[in-house]
Amino acid sequence: MKKLLLHVCCAPCSAYVIEKLRENYNISLFYFNPNIYPETEYETRKNESENYAKKLKIEFIEKKLNHSIWLDKIKGFENEPERGKRCFICYKYRLEETAKYAKQNNFDIFTTTLSISPHKSAEMINNVGYEISKSLNVEYLEVDWKKDGGFKKSCEISRDNNFYRQNYCGCEFSIR
Repeated sequence: MKKLLLHVCCAPCSAYVIEKLRENYNISLFYFNPNIYPETEYETRKNESENYAKKLKIEFIEKKLNHSIWLDKIKGFENEPERGKRCFICYKYRLEETAKYAKQNNFDIFTTTLSISPHKSAEMINNVGYEISKSLNVEYLEVDWKKDGGFKKSCEISRDNNFYRQNYCGCEFSIR
């Protein structure tokens, strides 16, 4: 069974994805989300994801928050709309770090939960993942998790597990 590194943003978005991936992969969760603001929100989402991983007996890996680096990367794009250039930069940064970790730690493949959100462009996310996989020579699993009712199923699993559910993407610019 291939070893897969799954970038997770939060427990609600990862629930269905984990369920599907466990059928064919040996997965570990990678929590790298320097975009999340404020830090209390970051910690809440991280703890929820980590507790769910423990419940499922899945390895949970956190790459620590460094919000100032993320702010430097998106500088000048703060007023971009959702799905705009700021989001592209954000996806790229998080997926690059996921791919680097996967490569350095002998994972066969990586992917992300980000495409499950109806507010995110799966095409943009998967294009970023594919380009990173080519440049770093590590396989990327391209999926639009919201297809076939994935988002709805993730919401059901979230309700069943009483997950904290946020009402914004994560960055201070998506709170508006």
